[in-house]
Amino acid sequence: MIAHADMDAFFAAVEILDNPALRGLPVIVGGRSARGVVTSASYEARKFGVRSAMPTAQAQKLCPDGVFVPGRMNRYVEISRVVQRVFESFSPVVEPLSLDEAFIDLTGTERLLGPALGAARDLKRRVLEETGLVVSVGVAPTKMAAKILSDMSKPDGLLAIGPEYLTEFLRPLPVERLWGVGRVTLARLNEHGIRTVGDLASRDAAELKSLFSSMGLHLHELASGHDARHVIADWQRKSYGEENTFAHDLAQDSDELHRALIAHGDTIARRLRADKVRARTITLKLKLARPLGGGRYPLVTRSFSLEHSTNDGPEITRLAIHLLSRVRDRDKIRLAGVQVHHLERADDSQLGLFDSAPTVNDDRKRDRLNRALDVVNKKFGEEAVTRGLARAERAAPSRRIK
Repeated sequence: MIAHADMDAFFAAVEILDNPALRGLPVIVGGRSARGVVTSASYEARKFGVRSAMPTAQAQKLCPDGVFVPGRMNRYVEISRVVQRVFESFSPVVEPLSLDEAFIDLTGTERLLGPALGAARDLKRRVLEETGLVVSVGVAPTKMAAKILSDMSKPDGLLAIGPEYLTEFLRPLPVERLWGVGRVTLARLNEHGIRTVGDLASRDAAELKSLFSSMGLHLHELASGHDARHVIADWQRKSYGEENTFAHDLAQDSDELHRALIAHGDTIARRLRADKVRARTITLKLKLARPLGGGRYPLVTRSFSLEHSTNDGPEITRLAIHLLSRVRDRDKIRLAGVQVHHLERADDSQLGLFDSAPTVNDDRKRDRLNRALDVVNKKFGEEAVTRGLARAERAAPSRRIK
């Protein structure tokens, strides 16, 4: 039995928790600039149609009396750690998906915790006692069904289903409930008369393979109640990234764009050092200010792999700016981000056999400088000491990309 626990309107709920005067008001967490995005909304705001990832301008039109709060990622991370400890007290097998949700494998915990439904009730109670916040929980034999149930139980609910009722539960659901069914896939499924999970399950697997390749077989398995994915407790992060959408479009040679890349490089480097990892590959991500229709814009990425891994902000920034020079499209920039990949433990990195002494000394000096800056920033905040010109609104980090 697998539980999916998801905090209700997490960022907004934390703001209300810390400022009770906001209780009962339509609270909207997100930037108020013309290109700001809603990151969370209280249920009072959701009644007006406000949703996460919605442009702030649209949220303001839907909810003119909404109370907009800029958000405090450090506070959300602090509360998330408490929630995570509660989850881990119920099972050693917990797979975090983000700051506010996780899968929890309750299989085999019956002797200690009792039946899964009772354990889920206790989990909800413990989260409320420890944080003052509520969590919605779904319990099912598969990860997908548990996720669907937690969504359906919001706010502050609990739904559970046994294996004997799984296919009966899934059949009437809209097919877009299945993992992997996005806008394009949904349109294609509808073209072939597939609108519910039951419609998909009743189709011949060979027919679906011919229409959708291997994805057709995968979706058929999910629609039939077969989901072999396990809860993975030892999930390893594969990348780090920071990005932001600009209040106005920027030229590629603008100082403001370079300042954002400097800030992103430094922030990623701090996160790498805090987690004691280094990265070999740096990727620049740009969203061009050329509308494609439907709110879409072209995305451009450029990557470069180093011979030796790094956790140094100036090095990451230098490569990001170098990658910027390799972008041939001269359109203005709407969004810019930096990501790093191919991670390795910091203590696994070795000096090259033929590295020159001056280079080695420079690297060691830089490491000492970075460690000193990390101590200062940890004590006085990330903005206590920054590199010259570094400035950007950073995207919120998450435990894992959903």
